[in-house]
Amino acid sequence: MVCPLANFEELYRTDHGAVYQCSRQNCYWLEFAGDTTAFKVGDFLSFKKKIDAIDVSAMIINPSRTADFTIVMPFRTPRCFVLYINDVLNLRELLNGAKFMIELNSVVNECLKRTPHSLV
Repeated sequence: MVCPLANFEELYRTDHGAVYQCSRQNCYWLEFAGDTTAFKVGDFLSFKKKIDAIDVSAMIINPSRTADFTIVMPFRTPRCFVLYINDVLNLRELLNGAKFMIELNSVVNECLKRTPHSLV
């Protein structure tokens, strides 16, 4: 359930989903595969590491029918992700873009803190 006082800002979007930041709740919302999932900041970064650790090459090479998908259960969320190879790649693209925007935002904010507010 989304808090009615939530303040969402879109961080990154692809054709397969989006990541939003909520400053009031200090969390990220992942919109992917027709559902949304809320993550605390640390849990979001941990989830990204889990997705990055999936060996897509092994999934492709393995002839077993069960190698076509993987199941990921993020920490502190009620959601379970059943991801096929394309889903893993699409989710990686989305999470990488979101993480880049998070880092870029931090760099910009740090630069603004160091820059004098007036040149007078």
